[in-house]
Amino acid sequence: MKIVSWNINSVRFRLAIVERFLREVQPDILCLQETKVIDGDFPADAFRAAGYRHIVLHGQRMHHGVAIVSRVAVTEDDRLDWQANREARHVGIRLANGVRLENVYVPAGGDVPDREVNPKFGQKLDFVERMTAWSQDLACPTVLVGDFNIAPLPEDVWSHKQLLDVVSHTPIEVAALGRLQAAGHWVDLGRHFHPAPARLHTWWSYRAKDWAASDRGRRLDHMWATPDAAAQAVRHHVFEECRSWLKPSDHVPIMTEFAW
Repeated sequence: MKIVSWNINSVRFRLAIVERFLREVQPDILCLQETKVIDGDFPADAFRAAGYRHIVLHGQRMHHGVAIVSRVAVTEDDRLDWQANREARHVGIRLANGVRLENVYVPAGGDVPDREVNPKFGQKLDFVERMTAWSQDLACPTVLVGDFNIAPLPEDVWSHKQLLDVVSHTPIEVAALGRLQAAGHWVDLGRHFHPAPARLHTWWSYRAKDWAASDRGRRLDHMWATPDAAAQAVRHHVFEECRSWLKPSDHVPIMTEFAW
């Protein structure tokens, strides 16, 4: 089973490259973040036409939004409010084999890494702490995917030294993510299959005139699994080439294959 996660940064605006990706890669399940559309306007017909007939949505107008589209049957969807303000940042499902699949979009956290000066940064840290509390009570094999908006390792950014004070790679965020990982005994599948210092960036800013030439990437997108689910993972791939497609997202898809 191929499970993909992709912050698409507006699913309607980038529908063409999503359709291309589905044709070329043929994943079984696609988890999208930052869909930026209410549920009633989600382009469901296009996904059904491509064979993804099982669609679970948690949308929001213009901002945030997450979705799971699948070629295989899924059940028991839920939507957790880790942001504590009803923003559409999570949707979860259960697969036929009993595995939970959780799709999350962690807040970016603004520009200043100080919760007193920048409330958005505090909201991000609180979001991760709520996920940490949830992780302590997991009762079944679980896969957690999405845009975490944190690059934890020095090798997960283009310059560890220059980004230490930049939101997404600050020590306080890295520590919070570490507590989350420990709480659920999560296996970081990206680094499990591609140990540091292997290149594994998933995001490049739109601000760069030539993203490939400047190559200032960060690993903000992740796939984690509880040990029982991770034991069935066989490979992990980052589709860096998608950053050069027409009207690209600033994120690229990541995929883990499981021997289920």
